[in-house]
Amino acid sequence: MTVQMKSSSIHSSDVKDPLDLEGGAVTTTDADFGGPEQRRTLERRLLWKIDARMSILVIIYILNYIDRNNAAAARLQGFEQDLGLHGQEFNTLLSILYVGYILMQIPSNMLLNWMGRPSLYLPTFMVVWGMISVLTGITTNFTGALLTRFFLGFVEAAFFPGSIFLLSKWYTKKELGFRMAFFYCGSISSNAFGALIASGILRNMGGRLGHAAWRWLFYIEGAITMTVAVLAIFVLPDFPHNTRWLKPEERALAQLRMAEDSVGQGDAGETETGGFAHGLWLALLDWKVWFLAIVLTSFTVALSFNAFFPTLTATLGYNTTISLVLCAPPFIFAAIVAFTLNRHSDKVGERYFHLSSSLCVGIIGYIIAMSTLNTAARYVSLFLMAQSYAALVTYVAWVAATFPRPPSKRAVAIALVNAVSQLGNVAGSYVWPKSWGPTYHNSYAICIATQGLTVVALWFFRMHLSRMNRKMEEEEEKGGKAKGFRFLT
Repeated sequence: MTVQMKSSSIHSSDVKDPLDLEGGAVTTTDADFGGPEQRRTLERRLLWKIDARMSILVIIYILNYIDRNNAAAARLQGFEQDLGLHGQEFNTLLSILYVGYILMQIPSNMLLNWMGRPSLYLPTFMVVWGMISVLTGITTNFTGALLTRFFLGFVEAAFFPGSIFLLSKWYTKKELGFRMAFFYCGSISSNAFGALIASGILRNMGGRLGHAAWRWLFYIEGAITMTVAVLAIFVLPDFPHNTRWLKPEERALAQLRMAEDSVGQGDAGETETGGFAHGLWLALLDWKVWFLAIVLTSFTVALSFNAFFPTLTATLGYNTTISLVLCAPPFIFAAIVAFTLNRHSDKVGERYFHLSSSLCVGIIGYIIAMSTLNTAARYVSLFLMAQSYAALVTYVAWVAATFPRPPSKRAVAIALVNAVSQLGNVAGSYVWPKSWGPTYHNSYAICIATQGLTVVALWFFRMHLSRMNRKMEEEEEKGGKAKGFRFLT
């Protein structure tokens, strides 16, 4: 279907369902919805409906991160001892997940774009990773745990890039940052809720039915994931052109919004040419995709403290339960900062300075953590470090807005940037060895270096996008062209 924008006098009740058309274009303007005021009313209702259904992604993301990071909590209650882990084997269990995670992301997003049914695609993968999480609880040695961790990453890879792509199909550039922050609330909150859930399970389930408490951690959290996956099938939307529970005028408006956001280009078949792999080649040949992927890899190394957060809170000197509870407040704070920062970023249409301000605050946190033994100061530093996730939200929203069309390229670009960046998690798994604790001076120094590099590199990227915008403006003034797409900087 093609969305063309020209004058029309069709009443909103006459708007045709794009899915009922066989070829041809749908001509859609404000008049088709009864005028500007009626369109705004319909648009508010549409956004409310989509927001309500998309909110389940937050719950899924919480479970996604809990299932991925519960090994860190299990480590505090005998996981290493029961499996007979030695040396760097625990770190290898953390890093092996990202091998499968990296390999699967690009083909997964290509397949999702081709299938067009995220309401079935994403929950199916969710059921499988929940089952693998349960199986982790029955492992008895390093090899068994290694295999479950590898396949867990392989299956979990479908969720994050697929969800980002789904959000980018429904929300405009000025709406995406705030929705991304809401979505990322799942990741950030998982560190809080995951620690609280883990503390309850590890404290109360030890010895039940003859199983160690850490095994119950995997059983219970995996079962919860599978239950939510079934519910998600009936809640998640598909894409604007094929979501059946929308009214015809809502479906037409959803597509018109995305067409207007990209200056007249739609977001369905009319922007696709060249077959199934065309978007892959477009993304692979665009240097901006690789640049953002490499820079995000550096940033991800700095964020590696996330996987070791219970270890860092344990250095404050409290017992296991209190150490896990202390993980929650810094990430609740991080979620608040992410909402505030990205809502303002959307409002003013600016990304770099919002992003870099959060990165700089995070660097201050690393400096405090490595320069003092004062318990209160070190705990405050964890708050400053955790809020760096607000910058990650802005970063991903910036990526999605930088590659608008065609959708197949955007799908691959999002997946490629995130997949390559997971090399940072592989490296980050070895940034926090026990031999560097409890001060972890070397670890914090690495985080300062990689997060500082991110600030500098993105400055050059911002300058490049600004030059491209100025060049387009000059060409439009000389040639009398209509205003085209503008990059957010």
